[in-house]
Formats: sequence, structure tokens, C-alpha cells
Amino acid sequence: MRGKVSGTAERPRLAVFRSNRGIFAQLIDDGTGKTLAGAGWTHLPKNFKGDKQAQAREVGKAVAAAAKKAGVEAVVFDRGGYLYHGRVRALAEGAREGGLVF
Repeated sequence: MRGKVSGTAERPRLAVFRSNRGIFAQLIDDGTGKTLAGAGWTHLPKNFKGDKQAQAREVGKAVAAAAKKAGVEAVVFDRGGYLYHGRVRALAEGAREGGLVF
């Protein structure tokens, strides 16, 4: 998958990692190999209530806010080999709600 998807400084790669307990997302510039911004379920407030899809949507909004802070408007979505369904889809929708362009 990563052989086909790569990010640049203008349009970094939004990489998703999904575990059994939560979900993480990072903005990566593959040209320099640096992470520009990131968010994960561990950064959500302790009083967050919701299922894993709601958790993923909030992580998507959080990574979009971090991207805006880093000056990034558009990204390339890297689902990391996971199906575009469920939590991965919820994260992508949350990032779009936050203002990122795929």
C-alpha cells in the first residue's frame, strides 16, 4: 500500500493505525521522513463517552485541528491496509468535518 501512496510537504500522508483498543492518525511528509502532526485516542478527554466509531471520529477531528495548526490543508489518505469501513471510515469523515481535503 505505501508503495502506491506517498506524501509530500504540500500534501502529506494521513496514516491510520488501528488497534483493538483505539485508533491513531499521523500526518507524514515522506520526502523528509518527518511526522508533521498526529492524534490518537489516548489524547481524548478522560470523560469521553462513545463507542469506537465515535472515538475514531473525534480523533479525525483532532488530527484535522493539528493539521490546521501545522499549516496543512490537503492530505493523501493512507488507510494502512485496513478496509475503508467502520472506524477507518469514521476517522476519515471526522477529518473531513474538521476541514481536511482528501
